[in-house]
This record gives sequence, C-alpha cells and structure tokens, in this order.
Amino acid sequence: MFAVHLMAFYFSKLKEDQIKKVDRFLYHMRLSDETLLDIMARFQAEMQRGLGKDTNPTASVKMLPTFVRAIPDRSENGEFLSLDLGGSKFRVLKVQVSEEGKQKVQMESQFYPTPNEIIRRSCAFSLQLFEYVADCLADFMKTKGLTHKKLPLGMTFSFPCWQTKLEEGVLLSWTKKFKARGVQDTDVVNRLTKAMKNHKDIDVDILALVNDTVGTMMTCAYDDPSCEVGVIIGTGTNACYMEDMSNIDLVEGDEGRRGHLMPGRLSVVTSYPSQAPDTLLPRGPGPQHLVTPPSPHPTPAAVEVPGLPQAVYTPRSLEAANLALICSPNCRFEKMISGLYLGELVRLILVKMTKAGLLFGGKKSSSLHTKGKIETRHVAAMEKYKEGLANTREILTNLGLEPSEADCIAVQHVCTIVSFRSANLCAAALAAILTRLRENKKLARLRTTVGVDGTVYKIHPQYPKRLHKVVRRLVPNCDVRFFLSESGSTKGAAMVTAVAARVQAQRKQVDQVLALFRLTREQLVGVRDKMRAELEYGLKRDTHLLATVKMLPTYVCGMPDGTERGNFLALDLGGTNFRVLLVKIRSGRRSVRMYNKIFAIPLEIMQGTGEELFDHIVQCISDFLDYMGLKGVPLPLGFTFSFPCRQTGIDKGILIEWTKGFKATDCEGEDMVDMLREAIKRRNEFDLDIVAVVNDTVGTMMTCGYEDPNCEIGLIAGTGSNMCYMEEMRNIEVVEGDEGKMCINTEWGGFGDNGCIDDIRTQYDKEVDEGSLNPGKQRYEKMTSGMYLGEIVRQILIDLTKQGLLFRGQISERLRTRGIFETKFLSQIESDRLALLQVRRILQQLGLDSTCEDSIVVKEVCGAVSRRAAQLCGAGMAAIVEKRREDQGLEHLKITVGVDGTLYKLHPHFSWILQETVKELAPKCDVTFMLSEDGSGKGAALITAVAKRLQQAQKEN
Repeated sequence: MFAVHLMAFYFSKLKEDQIKKVDRFLYHMRLSDETLLDIMARFQAEMQRGLGKDTNPTASVKMLPTFVRAIPDRSENGEFLSLDLGGSKFRVLKVQVSEEGKQKVQMESQFYPTPNEIIRRSCAFSLQLFEYVADCLADFMKTKGLTHKKLPLGMTFSFPCWQTKLEEGVLLSWTKKFKARGVQDTDVVNRLTKAMKNHKDIDVDILALVNDTVGTMMTCAYDDPSCEVGVIIGTGTNACYMEDMSNIDLVEGDEGRRGHLMPGRLSVVTSYPSQAPDTLLPRGPGPQHLVTPPSPHPTPAAVEVPGLPQAVYTPRSLEAANLALICSPNCRFEKMISGLYLGELVRLILVKMTKAGLLFGGKKSSSLHTKGKIETRHVAAMEKYKEGLANTREILTNLGLEPSEADCIAVQHVCTIVSFRSANLCAAALAAILTRLRENKKLARLRTTVGVDGTVYKIHPQYPKRLHKVVRRLVPNCDVRFFLSESGSTKGAAMVTAVAARVQAQRKQVDQVLALFRLTREQLVGVRDKMRAELEYGLKRDTHLLATVKMLPTYVCGMPDGTERGNFLALDLGGTNFRVLLVKIRSGRRSVRMYNKIFAIPLEIMQGTGEELFDHIVQCISDFLDYMGLKGVPLPLGFTFSFPCRQTGIDKGILIEWTKGFKATDCEGEDMVDMLREAIKRRNEFDLDIVAVVNDTVGTMMTCGYEDPNCEIGLIAGTGSNMCYMEEMRNIEVVEGDEGKMCINTEWGGFGDNGCIDDIRTQYDKEVDEGSLNPGKQRYEKMTSGMYLGEIVRQILIDLTKQGLLFRGQISERLRTRGIFETKFLSQIESDRLALLQVRRILQQLGLDSTCEDSIVVKEVCGAVSRRAAQLCGAGMAAIVEKRREDQGLEHLKITVGVDGTLYKLHPHFSWILQETVKELAPKCDVTFMLSEDGSGKGAALITAVAKRLQQAQKEN
C-alpha cells in the first residue's frame, strides 16, 4: 500500500515539476485578467475607429459592411438554394423553410470538388471558376428536379469582400490558396450571374452574398431570436454582431438593423494587422518567434497597420436600422487564436524547448522539424481529459521521438497554455463586442446569445468551457448563452436569403402604401394652381360664399411702424389652454415685455354652452387682473380667437364654425366680441376696451412685421394649419374701398372640401376625415396639420399590421385607440439623432411591442406623412407668393413669411421641405421664413396698438 502511495506521490511531483518548467519557459504567454481587460478596451477603441469614414482607413478593425438587414423572425418560408464556396470543395443545398413559426428546416445537399487547376493556378481565369460553379449548380438543380422553378439563392463566399449591397461583393483578395486571375476588384455575384446564363433551363435569383460568420449567426438566430452575435473558431477565427446603423459612418443613412463585426483568421473581410501583438498584447521577454508562427500567406504590406485586430463590420441598408458587422483577422492576432496555427505554435515551442535540452533529452527528430506535422486536432487529442497522456505519447512517438512520462506531461501542458491563450484572446475580443452591444442598447445588463461554429470550438475538449468562463468573467453584466451552430455557413446563407426574400416582399407591400403619399411635381403644381383659383373665388363677391378657401377680411389695414406704445391686455383662445397676457410696448426701442398666465379650458366647458364658455374666460381674466394688481385700470384689449370668423369690423367677429374640438352651443353665427362684452357685464367687476378680434395667423404676421417690414404673410403650421396675407384692397370685392391693403385670413384648411384634391387623398385620409368631429370639412387641414398627422400614421399602421407587415400582425388595444399617436411622436421618431432602439422605446410607451424592423417601417411611415404635409403646405404658400408678385407687377418678389406652430418649430424636417417646395414652385419669389416669438399674444397686442394708432390718426384728420 505504501508503494502505491509512493508512486502516486512521485507522479504527482513529476507532473508538478514539469508544469512549473513549462510555465517558466512560456510565462509570457500567460495572460492576466488585467491584460485581457486592456486588450478588450483597445479592441473596442479600434472598433469605433473602424466605424468612422475618416478613421476607417487607419483603423486596425475595419468594420466592412455586409448589408445583412435583419435576423429571422420565424415568418420565413419557402424553398431556397445555398452555395458555399471557400475551400477545396464546395457545397450546394436546397433548404426548405417552413412557415407559421414551426421553425422546421429541411436540407438536401451535394458536395462538389474544386479542381486545383481552377483555384490554385494563377493562369486560370475567373470564367473557368464561375462557369464550373454554375455547371455544378445546374447539375444539382437537375438532380433535385428544380429546373422548372425560379428560386432565390444565397452564396457563402468566405473571402474578403467589400459590399455596398447585400447582393453585391467586390473581392479584395484571394486567401486559402485560391489564385484565380481576373476576379480581384470585381463583383463575384455578377461573375456567377453571367456564368449561369449559359444554362437556359435554370432560373436563379442571387439575393445575398454572405460571409460564413454571418451565416452562423443567422442559423442560430432562426432557433433563438435573441442571437445577435456570430463567432467562428476553427481553421480561421471570425465574429459578427448586429450594430446600430446610426453608429456606422461608413454607410450613408443611419437606419438599419445592426451590423456585425467578425474577428477571424479569414482575411475574408478584413485582416488583423500583422503588428497587433505589439500594440494589443503587452508582452514580457521571451522567444518572440514563438508568439506568431510564420504564415504561408504573409500579410500584404498594405494591411500591416499597427494597432488592434482588424475587423469587418457588415452594415445593413440605407433604409435599415442595424447592420451586421464582420471582423476577420488574417494576421498575428489571428495566428494566436485559430486552428490553422495552434498546432504549428505547439510544434515551434517543442523545437525550442528541445534545443534548450528541456524535452526528449535534447534529441530531435526530422518530423518534429517539419512544418505542419503537429495539427490542431493533435492539440485537442492531447488535452482530452482521460486519454490525453496516452494520446500525447502516441503522437510524439509518431513524430519519431522517444518521450518519457515527464516529456508527455510537459507537452500536454504546452498544449494547454497555447489553447488557453487562444481562448483568452478570443474571449477578450468577444467581450468587447458584447460590451458594445450592451452600451448601444443602454442596458445595465445584457441578455443575448452567441452563435458559434468552427472545428476548434467543436472538437477541442476544453476550449468551450474555457472561453465561456473567461467571457463571463470579463463581462459580468452580460448574461450570455452560447449556441452551437449546425451547418452554419450554408444553412445560414439560405436563412439570409430567406430573410432577404421576406424583407423584399414586405418592402414591396410597404412601398405600395408609402407611394400613395409621394407627390409628383405635376401633382404639387396642380395643388398650387387649384389653391390660386380658390383664393380668387374667395375674394370675389359673386363666388365668395361658394369658395372653399373663405378669404375672410380682418380689417387689419396697417402694419406696425415702430411708434406703437402703451400697455395692452391680450387674450389667446385657440385650444385646450387659454392665455391672458399683459403686453407693454415701448416705442423707439421696439421693446416689448410680456406677462402671462395660462388657464385650462375643461372639456365640459369646450363642449357646453356659449354662456358657460365666456363666463369661464371672464373668470380667468379676473384672476389674472387680481394677480397683476390691475383691476380697475382701463386697458385696451386684443382678442386672439383662432377659429373661422366673418368680420365686419376689426372689433366684430361672427363665428362661422367651431374647429379643434370646440362645440360650445349658441355660438356659431354670433359675434364673439359681443359675447365677451356680455360676459364681462354679467361679472360686473371691471370694464375693458375691446379694440380688436384677431386670428392667430394674423397675430403671427404682425409680430414678425414688427421686426421685418417685408413681412406681409403669416403662416401657422401647428395643431391647425392656416395662412393670412396683406391683399390689395382693389382685389377684395366683399369690402368697400380700393385704396391701400387689408389682411385676409384665408382659412385655407377648407381647401379641397369641394373635391378638387380628391385625386391625392388616400383611403387613410378618408378614414381620418370620417372619424373626425367635422367629417367632410377642412380636408386640406386634415392632410397638413399636427392635429391629424398622427392619426393618419395610426391608420396606416393598423392597415400594415392587418397585412402582417408590422407588430407580428397583432393589433394592440392601444393602437386601436383614436388619438393615441400624437404628432409630437412623429417629430421625435423622425429625429436624425434618434437611434432605432429609442424609436422602439417610444413605440413601447404607446403599448406597441416592436422589433427593429417594425421601427424602421414606422419611421418611414411618419416620414412619408409629414413630408407630404410639408409639400402640400409649400404648394399652398407658392400660390400666395406668386399672387403677391403678379398683383404688384414685379418680375421678382422679395417677401418675408412670419411662421408659428409646433409642427414647423419642432419637426426635424417639416420647415426645410416646406421651404424647398416653395422655392421649386415659385422660382421668381425670394421668400424668407421668419420664426415668430409668441405670435398670437404679442400679435394681438400689436394689432390693438396699430388699431389705436389708426383710430387716433382718423380723429386728428
């Protein structure tokens, strides 16, 4: 018994001594967590540089775009072909993807050899290679009885390509002993397409060119939708992930799924720089040539960039939200990780240790000195849990060596250090990607899945658990599931193709809807000309009552001249909030100071009786005068009343009809100034001089006219839409007098109520109109104003959801709720600075559980609706400025438009589109748009001041 213990102690001591001996020799290959965190940080920094258009050329992580737009959503179905070209033989598959979320994928495949004379001889031309591939594809289709079908095809092409589209890829350089001439710097998809034309009996549509790492991610994502990272750890090493398009400066536009980054040996997308170890890995002294074995394919000088491993970033499309990115190393960093080099690293270390007399008694063998004699499969075999030592002895003996027990233990430990370092480096790069994903999503904790493929990961007995353990230690705030891919590269290419086919079909349906909102120049010219005709009808005595554009005289006959002064009370009623203001105007300095208080108008008051409404208004005035200490002070008052009124004087306004949700009874057809005066008398606390009743559009024009004498037009583009302008008195037939000018409140919201713009109204406009408080009226306003744009978007989203194009075909109760999609959400969603994840959060606030693809479509819908609104508004404005130019007999008109309204102020694109439309439709008019500051309140006071000035001038005359 004692002898057994003695022998056990001896072997234990022997093993400990040998391990210490190897550890001392290879101490520089041990990487601490501190070192790995440093590598991870440097890798992240280089990823960021690789995403930038300006920094990409010098970045060691290149981040080349792949334009993979989305991961599978389980709605894919149909038959697809897949082609995998990247080695000594290639594979053709037919993949049947089932529908209705069954996640059933059936595959039939055939391998074809790739003859050496085609791939390895530099004299062979591209035609030979791609004609051979096309011949094999035709053979497969005939064998499987597919010649009568038109099938989409995805092509896995495991060589570095620059992509500008999913179905296009320009070969940067051959790797893996491929040398066919005439292919580099050309589109490989185009080459194959031309070659397939020789086969008239097959019909194939190449939809996707895919890197093998992307294929791995897509294969795993079909089974696990949370998979957003793909990693290959095999002969080469590579990784990909879905990046937010807004971060990818390389591709114009910021929408997209998320791009992937693939770090790996394959120089396919980008290579890790040959200098990477010097800048990425802090190293102590040691045999430098052992760190990176010589390569049969040295890195070209052009890519020997100091820094971190290079990466290929695969962005999505211009319309998409995120992109797949690829990082693929082909230099020193990869040579410390991938299976092509691990065995050679072990061999070089064994040679060095033998020369030092630390192994095999210093005795060498010719096999040990022969390059490639130790392969990665041997490393894996030597590290097996139970058979490892026996395997080590057998492998060393086959190399012509006579290893002792101590030699076998030492060699086994060398393998452990080399493969452990590989797993550590791979973990650091992967941890950098996971951290970026988490930060992109602004999450405290990330839950995601990493799809993995590759022989090292699959056959090495210790590699997976080492990799998993280190990744989780480096990123403790990430919950990572590792998912082993089955037939990743080829099945993945089919999945990319299936997703591309789905997206393509959905895109066509979405485009059909969005096309309804894209107005041609001819249509906009038609709107301009029809608007001009309605303006003329509204001004003429005979047609005034029939015109849809009411052209209401305001009896505002002058603009501020800078001499106005005094204290004025202003009221502003136009929505659910009512404002009372004290406006102090000082002449000469053009100084205006304002004090105001906001009061709510409850819904029961808005839709109660007229007496209740005006009593509430007077109560608010009383509260304000108490607050300001002005009760009993005689003040002239201007009343901004933002509803269509027919005026017979500046202080007389008969309400034509309520809008904006107001329904107070006994008001329509009554003079609003008289109703206000009666309410003041009923309260009997104060007396006010009501000088003017004013539309908010007129107030806006007057406010801007106080600063710019060229301002003769006012525009409101907000909750409502309206415009006013100074018209020549001679043209206003409904008012006596031919001298001077008068401001006309157009009330253009009713334009089109006679059906003249029905050709551009959509089914969604009609649904919004029919569900409004005033169906059949204000049709132009319902296509241009903030009160209705969100509702148009909601109707479109419901329709797209019914078609299965949004929200997985599920219409939530929130989406069914009228008014839930406010116009402010359009402004937020269309912001250029808003990433898709933020769009998703906005939609989630609305109870809409959206994917990134849903967010892209919602953003496009919002853009189409708001763009049309701005263009229609611009066409109407073009009609006005052209009329002013012609009335004044000018070849060229210079004029200013005062503008107010939340849509114009807050929407990121509305103002620009409106201005560009005016410029295009009224090229002889130089129009300046001036943003109004508090137009409705300040404007009412200015109109009151101008009216008082004109009254005084009349008295003096």
